[in-house]
Amino acid sequence: MKPSDFHCWIVVNGYLQHDKFSSLALFIKEAAERKDIMATLIRNSDLIPIIEKGVPLLKGTFDKLPDFVLFMDKDIHLARHLELLGIPVYNSSAAIDICDSKAKTHQALTGHGIPMPKTIFPPFTYEGIERGNMDAFIQIGNELGYPLIVKEAYGSFGEQVYLIQTEDELLKTVRDLGHKPFIIQEFIEHSKGRDIRVNVVGNQVIAAMQRHSEQDFRANMTAGGQAAPYIPTSEEAQLAIRCAQILGADFAGVDLLFGEEGPLLCEVNSNSHLLNIFECTGINIADSMFDYILKELGKGSASDEKTSRLVDLQP
Repeated sequence: MKPSDFHCWIVVNGYLQHDKFSSLALFIKEAAERKDIMATLIRNSDLIPIIEKGVPLLKGTFDKLPDFVLFMDKDIHLARHLELLGIPVYNSSAAIDICDSKAKTHQALTGHGIPMPKTIFPPFTYEGIERGNMDAFIQIGNELGYPLIVKEAYGSFGEQVYLIQTEDELLKTVRDLGHKPFIIQEFIEHSKGRDIRVNVVGNQVIAAMQRHSEQDFRANMTAGGQAAPYIPTSEEAQLAIRCAQILGADFAGVDLLFGEEGPLLCEVNSNSHLLNIFECTGINIADSMFDYILKELGKGSASDEKTSRLVDLQP
């Protein structure tokens, strides 16, 4: 198939009303059209996944199914349902699911020689059930020392990351978080207010930037950080690529910290905000993403699988 023969959906969240997400969706759509791909922006709220008599079905505001989906949302069940229909989804539902949770990300990378901050998984509690005994958290504080970092498992733009200075502050934060999943990590003083975002597509680093903040321990631009183009070292580039490979992400924004003995994995974003790195470096990651997808589909396996699956679904 020629690029002009392909039709893709760019799936976005129908309830997330913010200019920066709308701008990102249009930015990606323009990249698809530059590759002669017919692209349709479609909201997850316009699609209704159904299982009827054990068969996956999809209803909603569309005429026909796409050849592939660029999934820019975190609606895991929808992404998985599209895969059940035989549609190639980028990134896969499994990769999005793992990357969306900082806890799942760190555990998935364990045992692969990936350097990362010392990470502790606190005891789980149910919604509405307070942790009456805080001995485990006192022990965790003693294990890591202060200051330390508390990260909600689900969060974006650094907004759910907390620098904890004392035991009392840790216990208060734990109580405030309630049943929300979170992890607790050592604080990497050497990387305070600075990190690296490395954008990986396939097995290649496409662009990178260094972010820094003079006012905040977080370097995220949403938290007030500034960015500059960055050329990663071979060690940093290989670490970012390896993390994406292990997690099964076709493309990812990999955040690295500056450890005293080398780079450390901070987190992996399956749906990184491409506008920031474009504005910083002038490199359009979306162009490389569609080049990668076209190359993958050109191998035939994904398209053949979709065709076979759709035939099976015919009444």
